[in-house]
Amino acid sequence: MKFASRRVKLPQMQYTTLIDPPALGCLLGRQDVAIVDCRFDLAASAAGRQAYLHAHIPGAGFADLNTDLSVAPGKDSGRHPLPDKAQFAALLGVLGIDREAQVVAYDQATGAYAARFWWMLRWLGHQRAAVLDGGFDAWQALGGAVEAGAHPVAPRHYELRDEGERPVTSPEVLAATLRRDRLIVDARATERYSGQVEPLDTVAGHIPGAVNAPFTGNLGPTGQFLPVPELRRRWLKILGGTPPQKLIAMCGSGVTACHNLLALEVAGLPGASLYAGSWSEWIRDPARPVASGSAP
Repeated sequence: MKFASRRVKLPQMQYTTLIDPPALGCLLGRQDVAIVDCRFDLAASAAGRQAYLHAHIPGAGFADLNTDLSVAPGKDSGRHPLPDKAQFAALLGVLGIDREAQVVAYDQATGAYAARFWWMLRWLGHQRAAVLDGGFDAWQALGGAVEAGAHPVAPRHYELRDEGERPVTSPEVLAATLRRDRLIVDARATERYSGQVEPLDTVAGHIPGAVNAPFTGNLGPTGQFLPVPELRRRWLKILGGTPPQKLIAMCGSGVTACHNLLALEVAGLPGASLYAGSWSEWIRDPARPVASGSAP
């Protein structure tokens, strides 16, 4: 099927978590909508941009995980440290995003990289941001239009304000493990969490007391998010009575943890925090404790 493209002004419409391909199709061409392609491959860092240039959703700009959504790692940081807020705001302006824009981010399928962009907008206090459910794969499967090459975007000014999400620091996570007053949820695959394998970081295992909830568990067999009732049941079970505001989401480098934060929002359980440095920052200090095995 082909989606309609309209320039109708619909100021009341807000997507703050997920958007499906038909709904996005109805937004193509609107001046208050910015689409951002976040495709990326940890094993081939240039692959995302190459895929974007080959074919992308019409009007989409591109944001690279390594160069746009993070900065070069430091000796005490994780693998994907957050950029300075002003630096990220400047990128948003280049992508044609201002404070009033409805932003839609997508990646190849699962939403893991798009969720990082979504969370970073929340970090700046920008609520009108959504992830395309099922990503570019779902868009193509339903016959969505594509275009090739770099898309020229008229730059805008993104106004920084003193608001937005605040990431949790390593000292705060350490304090939480000692007080046991927060629920730390690790989004990595179970074999990485347990320490059986570690393909990316120098130390295997997990933070003592953290529970494992792989981000892929938020998805159904088609690669789209589970229905809201099912997603809510999953996360209520993980929370085990802990308020979502007490949850700290982490992963290897602060990327796939954002997928769990998005899932919590979709499930109607907002308020959790991101440990942006995550496992790759935790292990920078050998004095920080490390656990292994499947039990928290």
